[in-house]
Amino acid sequence: MDEELQRIREQKLREMEERLHPPQKEFKVHPVDSTNFQGMLKTHQFLVVDFWAEWCGPCRMVGPVIEELAREFGDRVTFAKCNTDRNPGIASGFGITAIPTIILFSGGQVADVVVGAYPKEALKTRIFKVFGLSG
Repeated sequence: MDEELQRIREQKLREMEERLHPPQKEFKVHPVDSTNFQGMLKTHQFLVVDFWAEWCGPCRMVGPVIEELAREFGDRVTFAKCNTDRNPGIASGFGITAIPTIILFSGGQVADVVVGAYPKEALKTRIFKVFGLSG
């Protein structure tokens, strides 16, 4: 009887904990390449793609910012990364000559281009404005 009571208490405690602190949905930054890039453009209304390379210092500063923005925007905006060294065709197709370059796509079309390492708040403001989102 005592064991059963203890089991019920533990179960109720877990349920209360889950209600108070629901598990966070993980919003990740999707890697894109020549096999999935067009599909991403077609299936995501709002898509932000970070064009970067491993050797690029400013790109390494922008990477964590993109990950934070992916969490903050949740399911309203999809975030992706495209390694320009591994996918030169995609980068050249958009005329990218400097990195980091962040392209905002709306309905599969280029809506805005950001070249350089911008602070998180500047990128966030731009995303809200370009996609017509409210905070």
